[in-house]
Order: sequence, then C-alpha cells, then structure tokens
Amino acid sequence: MKAYPPQEPFSPIGERYHVEALRLGEGLSGEAGAYGPDPYQGLLRFPAADPAADTLLFFHGGGWTNGYKEWMAFMAPGLNAAGFHFVSAGYRLAPAHVFPTGLADCTAALLAVAGQGGRVFVGGHSAGGHYASLLALGPHRALIAGCLPVSGVYRFGEGSGLPGRPRFLGPDAAADRLASPLFHIPANPPPFLISWGERDFPHLITQAEEFAAALPRATRLVLPGQDHLGASYDSGDPAGHWMPVAIRWMRGEGPRG
Repeated sequence: MKAYPPQEPFSPIGERYHVEALRLGEGLSGEAGAYGPDPYQGLLRFPAADPAADTLLFFHGGGWTNGYKEWMAFMAPGLNAAGFHFVSAGYRLAPAHVFPTGLADCTAALLAVAGQGGRVFVGGHSAGGHYASLLALGPHRALIAGCLPVSGVYRFGEGSGLPGRPRFLGPDAAADRLASPLFHIPANPPPFLISWGERDFPHLITQAEEFAAALPRATRLVLPGQDHLGASYDSGDPAGHWMPVAIRWMRGEGPRG
C-alpha cells in the first residue's frame, strides 16, 4: 500500500474491512497493469487457464474515499478455478477527485479489459457496486455481458436513506441525480445479478429492491446471515452463497430476471 498516495483515514468499519480483505488475499499475486498514470488507475489481473475465457472486472468499495484494487484479490481463486479471468480495478478517490472522475476511471478500466478474451462482466462491492451499475447502464454497456453489484448504492439525494451526502458527489447538487443508477436505466441494459446481505444496511436493502424492480432483467440474491462486510467476504468463498450463483449466472445457467 506504500506505493499509493495517502487516503482519508479509515473509519472503524473501514479499518476492519481493510485488515480482513488483505488477510483473505494473503499470498495471492496477480499481474499488475495500468490504464492511466495515477497510481490508483491500476489493474490486478488473475488469468484463467484459457486465454479466451470470460472476465469479471470488479471494483472495490470504500465509500468512494478509500480502497485498493488489492482488496479484492481473495475473489480470484474460486473464479479462476471456475474458468473465469478475474480483474480487480482501482479508481481515483474523493475528496481529491469528485464525480464523475471515478466513473471515468471505471470506464477506462473497462475499455482496457474489453477484447482481451471472451465476454466481460462487471461488478463491485458497495461503492464499487455503484460504479459498476452506472457503467453497465452507460454508453459502453454494449461491451458488458452482465453486471453483478454486491451491496451497491443506487440512488442519492432525497429518499435515498443515506446518513449523509457522500463527498465524492462534490459541490454540484445536480450530481446527486447524475450519479444515481436508478434514474438512468436505458431501454436495453445488460442483465443484473443484484446481491446484498440479509443483515446489510437497511437503506441499501431498500435501494437494491427498488433498483431490481426498475430493471427489465434483474435477478435478486440475498446472502443469508451476512452484513455489509460479510456480503463482500462471502463473494470470495467458493463454498459460500454468492460465488456458486454468480458462476452459474455468468454461464447462463441461472435465471436472468
């Protein structure tokens, strides 16, 4: 982590996640790459045996102010074993960089990954799930075979239930709506697998249900017994609830909404 510019201090929940995510990924090393000059504009690629395999491009959480691509390394072994490339991407963080900078970074990461093998799926946890969802609804959605947000955020502003206005939105009040996936659903979005923890933050459960209901093709997955952090840890467990469903869903073997 020393190669990165300083981030905002971790909250207690952020510190707990940071320690556990790195523990789960201990000993795993991917192929490092970059899609831009900033240290946060990096990719960590864990290739499957078949170069033509499908890819899951995943964005970390951290409240848009914290996080590292290395956090998500623990997801790679199970996905590689199932025949998927796994790529964890970083992006520039608030408060130094506000919307839409992070989304532009995620778009650049998608463009860097697209064409390197088979189909590309995008996903993310928490703030990363938010960016993945916006990406899958945006102008480059034709490059995306499906979106798998975990405990994501889908609307900001009045009625969102968020305890405060996230700083990554910046000073422009118009960003609240521009950054809300719920308000930007096109006629032909890719399919979504929307997951959240059974004991997740109540406002995120409400948002996920609202977002899934608004999409033409959405599959819901509630992760039994998991809170907001546990939903992420579960996503890297081949014997957990998320990964077996996600693998079948990406293969086209499960329901698509």
